Amino acid sequence: MNELPISFDDVARAHERLHGVVHRTPVWTSATADALTGARLFFKCEHLQRMGAFKIRGAYNAIAQFTPQQRNAGVVTFSSGNHAQAIALAARLLGVRAVVAMPADAPQAKRDATRGYGAEVRSYDRYAEDGQAVASQLAREDGLTLIPPFDHLHVMAGQGTAAKELIEDVGELDLLLTPVGGGGLLSGCAVTARAMSPACRIVGVEPEAGNDGQRSLAAGAIVRIETPRTVADAAQSRYLGEHPFQVLRQLVQGILTVTDGEIVEAMRFVAGRMKAVVEPTGCLAVAAVLANKIDVRGQRVGIVLSGGNVDMARYAALLAGGAQPA
Repeated sequence: MNELPISFDDVARAHERLHGVVHRTPVWTSATADALTGARLFFKCEHLQRMGAFKIRGAYNAIAQFTPQQRNAGVVTFSSGNHAQAIALAARLLGVRAVVAMPADAPQAKRDATRGYGAEVRSYDRYAEDGQAVASQLAREDGLTLIPPFDHLHVMAGQGTAAKELIEDVGELDLLLTPVGGGGLLSGCAVTARAMSPACRIVGVEPEAGNDGQRSLAAGAIVRIETPRTVADAAQSRYLGEHPFQVLRQLVQGILTVTDGEIVEAMRFVAGRMKAVVEPTGCLAVAAVLANKIDVRGQRVGIVLSGGNVDMARYAALLAGGAQPA
């Protein structure tokens, strides 16, 4: 095995850095979900996290390690919403200027929340422009430090703290499932699970319309795709990050895909049975289990509910009428 870009020590130090800043989110269980799957499921409730998603973990861990010069200049990122809000909130907490490049069609609730946390929002067309290129140009123009949503070592380490808390709370797992966009959450959690629960299998879940991660693992190299059209707006990334991919190819047992219809059915289950509002991307891992994309019978399974930031009108429409891509 080649040396990984981050270690469990990086995750542990990130966890110390985040103490008193982020919520230690609860772990829920569901007797109904257990009966349906024949497994013991443990849901890590990052939809109840500060700013509504796990992203604050990586964002704060990254900005907290800025030099004085970087803090004075400010931070920039690109994101459809959750990382945008996380950077905005982390920057406010640390007294740093934040600029965020957001797709013009990002959910209005996420755009409003990002501005509400104090960030300057710059819009771009996600189907015609590359968000990283837009943010990189802003960084050059204003001397800002770019913190991408997933391809950053401090971000990855921060995201891994979600799995650290989960395993501390429930003990060792047979299987850990997380959503996949650019791979930051999955890679951080994979490093953590390998250290804390060595026998645990680690599997990611992404939208069927955006299966770049699955294809990348199969090809042994990062596969780039066109921006996918899916209800899971936070997983509309076009490719995995270089650093996360180094972890995934060594530690992850596979990446599953689910359809938009299966995502919406998972949202209905979580809303109806668990009384929780979880955004489409946050339900990717649940969808894989409920749709029998993986055999979990007789296993202890960790599932990350990664976020709850969804426009309420769109959320209601999805639950009422089915899956319509963003």
